[in-house]
Amino acid sequence: MKFSRTYALKEIADILSVDYIGADDFPVNGMNEIHVVEPGDIVFVDHPKYYDKALKSAATVVLINKKVDCPEGKALLISEDPFSDFNKLSTHFKPFQRASQSISESAVIGENSIIQPNVFIGNHVTIGDHCMIHANVTIYDNCVIGDHVVIHSGTVLGADAFYFQKRPKGFDKLYSCGRVVINDHVEIGAGCTIDKGVTGDTIIGEGTKIDNQVQIAHDTSIGKKCLIASHVGIAGCVRIEDEVTLWGQVGVISDVTIGKGAVVYAQSGVGRDLEAGKTYFGSPAGEAREKYRELASLKSLPRILENIKK
Repeated sequence: MKFSRTYALKEIADILSVDYIGADDFPVNGMNEIHVVEPGDIVFVDHPKYYDKALKSAATVVLINKKVDCPEGKALLISEDPFSDFNKLSTHFKPFQRASQSISESAVIGENSIIQPNVFIGNHVTIGDHCMIHANVTIYDNCVIGDHVVIHSGTVLGADAFYFQKRPKGFDKLYSCGRVVINDHVEIGAGCTIDKGVTGDTIIGEGTKIDNQVQIAHDTSIGKKCLIASHVGIAGCVRIEDEVTLWGQVGVISDVTIGKGAVVYAQSGVGRDLEAGKTYFGSPAGEAREKYRELASLKSLPRILENIKK
């Protein structure tokens, strides 16, 4: 998330009431999660295991719960609870805006786009030309939808990320202030859910087609001309390259990459990066031919064991 202007480090520290290391006027342009940070961004870290990654990231301001040596060209915000303070910044710069009607006055809807009855369109949503939004679709604030997009009934775009931190008293939620971006010529089936990014964007690439009842989590990026069949579940921060096919009930763990043109057969579980141009099957997913050989070998196991007994 980029701020509306450049802030000084001292201004940010005053919002949080925390100490800082760096020049008072050190520039701060926005805030983001570690996988999408850029120079000028704030990133938070609250576990020693990830200190090095955060300090070496592209972010130039690190919200951290320990005083450490500050890398050259960067600044630190010293917080007792970086998770909560990151939330404080999110709600400060992008507070919740209550809806007052089914289609917000701030929404922009392009030429020849059809909005069926009982659709909810939130604040600052942009919908392109020649789109079809079917009945009972919900589009949360700040979503961006391109041209020639079809969204079928019951789909929800822009719900919060499933992102919690365990505390002694229960779970604290990380506030979501990102967007969902749907590019041109995408079709989304009925009953799908696509969550917005925590601070960045969840992106569906041009020409991708999504079947009914698919879940796509926060900050995931799906490339061009992908096919995603029914009941697929994709976790957060996944990178799916162009022309990937995921067949029914595929599950994808967070923070993996599926290479261009890969095909994953039904009911497979993706738990690691998958190379481009190959076909995969199984849980954990492996190359399909190898998995089929493994299954064939298992069928022979009773006979092998019987021969051993003899």
